[in-house]
Amino acid sequence: MPVRDRATTVPSALVLDRTAARPRAAVLVLHGGRADSMDPPARLNAAAARMRPFTRAVLRATEGCDIVVGRVRYRHRGWNGSRADAARDALRALDSLEELVSTVPVVLVGHSMGGRAALAAAGHDLVTGVVGLAPWCPPQEPVEQLRGRRVVLLHSDRDRMTDPRGSVAMAARARDAGADACAVLLTGGDHAMLRRARTWHALATGSVTALLGMNPFPDAVGQAFLSAAGGRTRPVPRV
Repeated sequence: MPVRDRATTVPSALVLDRTAARPRAAVLVLHGGRADSMDPPARLNAAAARMRPFTRAVLRATEGCDIVVGRVRYRHRGWNGSRADAARDALRALDSLEELVSTVPVVLVGHSMGGRAALAAAGHDLVTGVVGLAPWCPPQEPVEQLRGRRVVLLHSDRDRMTDPRGSVAMAARARDAGADACAVLLTGGDHAMLRRARTWHALATGSVTALLGMNPFPDAVGQAFLSAAGGRTRPVPRV
């Protein structure tokens, strides 16, 4: 269900998959994209399709819990350097969500470029947690906006599109900035999250519901938080 931007004729960045009469929380899903492209996302979008199983899994896991679930719709396929278009759209979606449901805790779930956008937009007042799936984490990416947030980064140790070492470094820098953050490496996975798909879905969905306060974190993620609390010298947990 697309939501129109009331102030302009530009379609809202927020698309809702489920609403609630009295929402107590929300989850927004952000798909991947490209480093550079001003083209609008294609209607048949492989990056968006890749996240549909995760959206369905979140919908199932939160059914009957008064949790709004939606997606961020991008105006452009690319991040586009300092324009950071995907992050801008994520913030627009969060503003639209706030107009609809007022102040509720929001968890962002982003893959690849969408993971970068979720991390960049985490400074929004509504955001309490981020789950990054193979996120694009450049070395000097800002982390101050993550202060006070809980962050789970999941990455294949064989990813050739985005560097898993970037997720590990981002989690460490986020902790230094005041976030509660961890990284987990999936052995033998891939960037598209097709290999070991069940593990990706279980860890991602379990982390989302844990960030919403519905259950403990999956074992691997809980261990990662404990390892992170022990200092940088601890090995990054693998699963």
